[in-house]
Amino acid sequence: MAKGRRMPGGMGNMNNMMKQVQKMQKQMQTMQKELEEKEVEATSGGGAIAVKVTGKKDLVDLKIDPDVLDPDDVEMLQDLIIAAVNEAFRKADEMMEKEMQKVTGGMNIPGLM
Repeated sequence: MAKGRRMPGGMGNMNNMMKQVQKMQKQMQTMQKELEEKEVEATSGGGAIAVKVTGKKDLVDLKIDPDVLDPDDVEMLQDLIIAAVNEAFRKADEMMEKEMQKVTGGMNIPGLM
């Protein structure tokens, strides 16, 4: 190969790709911080239990309809709370994945979340 000639797709393309990756990384970090502060809500028992969790999966609110308080059936109340919290966690995961796909263009990048 002659001196001074560059191969197609050489270091110039690699530098551009690295800049794009760094830009995407920064966008994802910013978006992730924003999403961690967003809240999702879920209910169970026809609305008898309502919970809110953040994108970080912190439980920030729990409402229990007094009509479901039965001292003889505490297990039902526990099951309703667990169901509502798990649904809220699923929604938080879904929200994070959906927003991250906007940044990554749907690319599956292992270890992002």
